[in-house]
Amino acid sequence: MIKHESFERNSLLLLIGILIVVAIGGLVEIAPTFYLGSTIEKVGGVRPYTPLELAGRNIYVREGCYLCHSQMVRPFRDELERYGHYSLAAESMPSYPFLAAAKLDVSQIVNDLKANRDVGVPYSDAMIANALADLRAQDSADDPGIPALVQRYPGAAARAYGGGGQDVMEMDALVAYLQVLGRMVDFSAYKADENLR
Repeated sequence: MIKHESFERNSLLLLIGILIVVAIGGLVEIAPTFYLGSTIEKVGGVRPYTPLELAGRNIYVREGCYLCHSQMVRPFRDELERYGHYSLAAESMPSYPFLAAAKLDVSQIVNDLKANRDVGVPYSDAMIANALADLRAQDSADDPGIPALVQRYPGAAARAYGGGGQDVMEMDALVAYLQVLGRMVDFSAYKADENLR
C-alpha cells in the first residue's frame, strides 16, 4: 500500500496520482452527457425562441438576472424551510431604467440563431433568413409580417412591448422573453409517464 508520504516526496508519483483522479472525475462528469438525448422528454408545443425572445434571453444573462431569479421553482415546504422564502424583486433588484432607453443591438441576431442551430436548436433556414423582420414584427401590434412570424413560431405573441416606438428597445426584448417563460407547453394535453407518479 502506498503511503501518503510517498506522494509528498515524489513529485512524479504525485503528478500521476493527480492525473488519474482528474481523469476519473472528468469521466464521471462527461459520460452522462452522451446519454442526455435519451433523458430529455419530447413535449409538443415547444418551439425555439423568436429572435426578439432570444435577444431578451441574452440580456437576461448579460445583466445577471439569473443570479437572483434562477427560475427554479421551490413549491415544497421542506425546501422553503431549508432555503427560506424565494427572493422578491422588491428586496434588492434595481429598476434597470436604462433598458427602456437603450436600443436593442440587432446586428448579431442572425448569428445568434445560427449559433443556437449549431448546438441543436431547431432553427430553420427560413427562421434565420427572416430573423430581423421577425424581430421587428413581434415588437409591433400591426406589422404586416406578423402572420409570417406566427407561422414560423406558432403561438408567438406580437405586441408593442415598449409602447409602440419606432425602435426596438432592450426592455422590449427582455419583456418578450419573460412573458414566454413557462407558456409554450400545453399542460392540459401533457401526459406524464405513469411510472413517475
